[in-house]
This record gives sequence, C-alpha cells and structure tokens, in this order.
Amino acid sequence: MSDKIKFIANSISKEQLLHLYKSLLKPRLIEEKMLILLRQGKISKWFSGIGQEAIAVGVTAALYDDEYILPMHRNLGVFTSRNIPLDRLFSQWQGKLNGFTKGRDRSFHFGTQEYHILGMISHLGPQMGVADGIALANKLKSNNKICAVFTGEGGTSEGDFHEALNVASVWSLPVLFCVENNGYGLSTPTSEQFNCVNIADKGIGYGIESYIIDGNNILEVYSKITEIAESIRKKPRPVLIEFKTFRMRGHEEASGTKYVPQDLLDFWASKDPVENFQEFLKNEKILTEAIEIAYKEEILKEINSGLEKAYAEGKITPNLETELNDVFKNEQLEKINPSEQTNRIRFVDAVSQGLFQAMEKYKNLLIMGQDVADYGGVFKITDGFVEKFGKERVRNTPICESAIVSAAYGLSVNGMKAVVEMQFADFVSSGFNPIVNLLAKSYYRWNQNADVVIRMPCGAGVGAGPFHSQTNEAWFTKTPGLKVIYPAFPQDAKGLLIAAINDPNPVLFFEHKALYRSVYQEVSENYFTTEIGKAATIKEGKNITIVSYGAAIHWVLEVLEKNPEISADLIDLRTLQPLDTATIYQSVKKTNKALIVQEDSLFGGIASDISALINENCFEFLDAPVKRVASLETPIPFDTNLEQQYLGKNSLEKAIKNLLKY
Repeated sequence: MSDKIKFIANSISKEQLLHLYKSLLKPRLIEEKMLILLRQGKISKWFSGIGQEAIAVGVTAALYDDEYILPMHRNLGVFTSRNIPLDRLFSQWQGKLNGFTKGRDRSFHFGTQEYHILGMISHLGPQMGVADGIALANKLKSNNKICAVFTGEGGTSEGDFHEALNVASVWSLPVLFCVENNGYGLSTPTSEQFNCVNIADKGIGYGIESYIIDGNNILEVYSKITEIAESIRKKPRPVLIEFKTFRMRGHEEASGTKYVPQDLLDFWASKDPVENFQEFLKNEKILTEAIEIAYKEEILKEINSGLEKAYAEGKITPNLETELNDVFKNEQLEKINPSEQTNRIRFVDAVSQGLFQAMEKYKNLLIMGQDVADYGGVFKITDGFVEKFGKERVRNTPICESAIVSAAYGLSVNGMKAVVEMQFADFVSSGFNPIVNLLAKSYYRWNQNADVVIRMPCGAGVGAGPFHSQTNEAWFTKTPGLKVIYPAFPQDAKGLLIAAINDPNPVLFFEHKALYRSVYQEVSENYFTTEIGKAATIKEGKNITIVSYGAAIHWVLEVLEKNPEISADLIDLRTLQPLDTATIYQSVKKTNKALIVQEDSLFGGIASDISALINENCFEFLDAPVKRVASLETPIPFDTNLEQQYLGKNSLEKAIKNLLKY
C-alpha cells in the first residue's frame, strides 16, 4: 500500500475544493484546542478523530442539509460541516445549558432536529436500526432523501449491525451504512474482531452493494459518496461503505496508543488527510499561503469566541421540577368520551378494534411485527388490516426485535408513529437495549420524543411454557421514561390502546393472552380514550383494599364472588407507570388493610414497590401489615398441573381471609 494519497479533482470546482479544505481544517483546529484544554483540566474527556476527518467532512458535504446523519464521537466534522455554532458545541462538552442536553449527556451523545443530526448512544449498534426507521419514513414520504449512519469496525460485530443491514436490504431502504475501519476497537485489532478480509464483503450476504473508499482521501470520499447518494435518491436501496482509515490517538486520550506498533503509526501519519490535501492544493496552485493563513485565523477566531461564550456561561443550577418534568413529553391529549353505542366483544376484538381505528385516524401510523401482515399476527389482532391499509403500513418484519424497535424510534424522529408487536412479551428481551436505553432516555436527553407503542402479548395459564408465558412488566416499570399499561377488561384495553397511540411517549402495552378470548364486555363502538395513569375502583367495600391488574384482577373477582361477605375495595391499576397512588392511598386510609396481587413472581415485582409506598405514606392508617400475593419463584412450567401450582391464584383466597382476621 502506497503512503501517498492520489487526489483526483475531476470536475470539482476550485471554490468547492477550497471549501472542502476549510471544512477539514476546522475540526482539526478544534481538536488541537480541545487537547490543550484537556491537559489543562477544562474538559473531562475527549475522543479524538484526528486522522479521520475526511470521512465525516466528505460524507456530510455529499448530503443535503435536511438529510439525517447519525454520527459517532469521532465525527466532529459532521457537526462543524452542518455549521452548528461553536459556542453551543463547547457548552455541550462542558455540560452547560446552552448545549443540546441541558447537562444531561456528554460530548457527542446528543441530537438536534435543527441540524438533522442524531448522536449516538454508547451501545453503538441501535443507531443503525434508527437509520433504517428514518430511511423508511423517507421512502414512505417519497421525498427522495437518504440517511447516513456511522459506526466503527468494532460496531460491526454487534447483532444490531447485522439486523439493520438485513432489514434495510429486505425493505430497500435509502440508507448509507458508513463503517470507519480505523484498525482498532479501543485496543482490540481487527484480526481479533472479524475474520473476513474487508468489512465491505459482509454486504454480499445481505444482497447489499458495497464499496471500499480511502477514508483519508477527501476527494475520493466526497466524489464517491456524492455519486452514490444521488443514485440512492433515484433508486432507494441501502449501500454499505467501508472507509479505510486509522485512529492516530487513543480510543480516548487516557487510553493512549502503546498497543499500536510505531511503524503503523508512522505509516498512517504520512497519510494525514489534512496535510496531504493541503499539499495537493498548493501544488495545484489553488491554495495560497495567504488563503491558508486567512482560513486559520478565521477559524481560530471563531473557536476562541465560542470558548469565551461557553466559559462565560454559568454552571447549571439544578431544578428538581425541571428534571422530573422532562422525563416525558408533556402534551395535552384530547379526551374522547366513549359512545353509548356498544357491542359485546372479546378482549382480543377490543384490542384489534382500537388499533384499527387508530390506523384510520393516523395516516402516518405504522404497525410492525412478525407475521402481522397477511397472516394477521399469531393472535389475529391485525387480521384484515392489510386489505384496508396495505403492506407499507402493516409491515411484516424479519426476526430482529432490536432493529425493529430502533427503527420505530427512527420513524418517530422523522415524524411518524409506530406500533410494534412483540409476538410474545418474552421475546422483548431481544429488543431490550433500545427500549430502556434509547426510547426511555431520548426525551430526557435531548427533547426528542419516541412516539412508539410496543404491544406485549403476555401471561401464563395457557400451557405455553417458560418462553411464552412471562408477565414481565417489572422489567420496564423501574425504567424512567417508559409508560406501562396493563388492562384487564375489553373496554379499557381499547380505550387505553388508543390513548397510548395518541401519547407521544414510549408505551409498553401488556395484553394478557388468557384474557384474549375468555373475557367479554360491552365495548363502545367509537374511537375513544381512557386516561393513562388513572386506576379504576371496580368494587367498593370497607374492610380491605385489594390492588391488582391484568389477569389477576379476575382471580380476585372469583374469590369475592365466592365469598360475598368480604367487603373490599378492588382497585384495577390499569396503568402501572405512571402509577395512580392517590386512588390507592385514599382506599387504604379508608379500609386500613392492603393486599397487592400480581401474576408475576414475587421478588422484584411492582407489588413490592406498591407495598413500600403504602407503608411510607399510609403507615399510621394501617391495622395490619401490607401483604402481597404472587406466583412462585420459578420459571413458568408447561404442564397444566405444574402451571396451576405456579400461579399465585392458589394462595389468594387464604391470603385475603388471613389478612381480614389480623
């Protein structure tokens, strides 16, 4: 491999060549300044992109300003090329209010709709699925726009990379997958990360065209990406690009480069993208010493001015109300009352009807999941939807929960709404990361809401065994930024599902499989909402408060019907997050005894938190210990007798009577 970069300008104008040079110079000069500030202790951390600037600058220059880019933390050139004011960048890096995250996230972990940039989360992989969602929205809008997403060669080992490429290929999405192969994932060389010659070769397995580009050659990057981008705009499809480059400094400054052979560092130093391009322009009589000096003076003046503004800005003053209010997007949602016209239908029909009516209302709403299209889903919730709404909006997905959840977020970023069906709630574990680290944190981090509902068919009692029977709401109720809904009756299921879709925040919507075809109710025909975060008192009494939700509500009703002498308040939570504590406390203060019933196993479930809340807020009103009823501390067995033994239903009646006797 030659250590000389061969620049071919072709028809690129002198003005554009100088613009590319100036665009390369700006992130380099900023970085040099940041390294000084790091040594002075004025910034806490720095992830250097020195030696890789041509990739970020060239790709950004090839895209339109209103096309989304999803960069990594070495892609400073994306941010500077989009002309983000430097004082805002510097404030972001110092954790100040004029940044993009109100001090809540660091360095490049932010996004901005104003500049069509979505920053990374540290888990790397999900942002490739996010790019799929953004690209899907572009394709459905027929706006001839593309999306570019960055990752490093280390990120290509993650499952999300493979899921995202496969989805993009199957759906012919207009997205550029930009892989910066800089030789090392922190300290791990490529020889210990993958065994193919080139990352670009991986495109073959997904039916994706791919290219290898010299990532240090700004003209090759700009020219080739411009050509590819224009082609994708005309014929939507994904393209995988491998940029060969090198990271000249440590993963971050503290880690150093001792693990890199010196001759390798020397070789890549000779291919410095800024110095080589500068030399080329001077040889071509395009860049003069006067222009070079003028550019540097202008950029340094901008840097120093930005730093002065950032330094002058005071530190953030913590405000508890602001912090708590920024977890969710607070939007006044329209309350739509249920009609008096009703039909007696099953739980499953109510869910289907609510979803169907939401699809009619929101033309920008998509349903995604395994087998949801022609087959209608394994529980037939979406049966007949394709005939009405088409396969563009009712979308079968490959088996790849993580990429689909991430894509749902990308749809939201690009102005659309998404309902994702987990075939079984158990399978959500494969999409856990983007739910708890992307959807849940997005609005708090940079004011980008995630307009996503994830439907979760769940629960035991149907002989489905350990992998199809869990009721795993507790995985999510403890994660700030997620709303969790768990209805027990058809009317609530319909009204709450419509409300969840109306809500601009991420919602986990649990639907107990055993209730689907066993519970009937008169359900309003119209499109209506049920308030999220409001429990229902479905029976009133004076001696005990029983708090429950989902299928366990029906356990309690059976016991109360069998024992009419028991005078109980029965509270159906309906929503687990946010939790209606006011209704619970009011009842407990009246009855002086409390029992919480959940289907999930006991330890770590929401019953434990509700018990603690009652003890902390109603202690002086209690005449007995707060008690909990739940299922066994085992996985859920398949055999009918074992499953019945597992369920907390068996101990419920005794627990109620014992508490009443206390």
